[in-house]
Amino acid sequence: MKSDPLAIGRVIGDVVDYFTPNVKMSVTYNHNKQVYNGFEFFPSSVTTKPKVQVHGGDMRSFFTLVMTDPDVPGPSDPYLREHLHWIVTDIPGTTDATFGKEVVKYEMPRPNIGIHRFVFLLFKQKGRQTVNKIPSSMDLFNARNFAYVNDLGPPVAAVFFNAQRETAARNR
Repeated sequence: MKSDPLAIGRVIGDVVDYFTPNVKMSVTYNHNKQVYNGFEFFPSSVTTKPKVQVHGGDMRSFFTLVMTDPDVPGPSDPYLREHLHWIVTDIPGTTDATFGKEVVKYEMPRPNIGIHRFVFLLFKQKGRQTVNKIPSSMDLFNARNFAYVNDLGPPVAAVFFNAQRETAARNR
């Protein structure tokens, strides 16, 4: 039995409850850098929004994508958990997020302290234009609460990467 990287990375627990993925999602930065659970990216390589593809839906299904950072201000004391980075709704089940409605513009990762997890969550909507309770603040976001108030249920897919502040020389 393989261990679930989302559980090992504490995405399950810190951000969402246990769920069974049933849709395939790929997240790719700069045309060729695919996100795999737990891989590290430099913040300078994720400045523009990635291409997110959904595989496994159909023409009648719509999805919501959420990107969140549960490690704010730092992983050892994330008292501002979570920081919202991106929301796209009404993504048709057979395409990618560029065909959805960007309701919260992409904000590039800027971790200050420690290694942060940046989590992409994909939720299946009950129908088109059903996600309308959008948070007014990027801070103190709660993915579970967002899913609850918009009647989304558990995620259908998730992936995360790690990033930390880039410095010319690390002083220890």
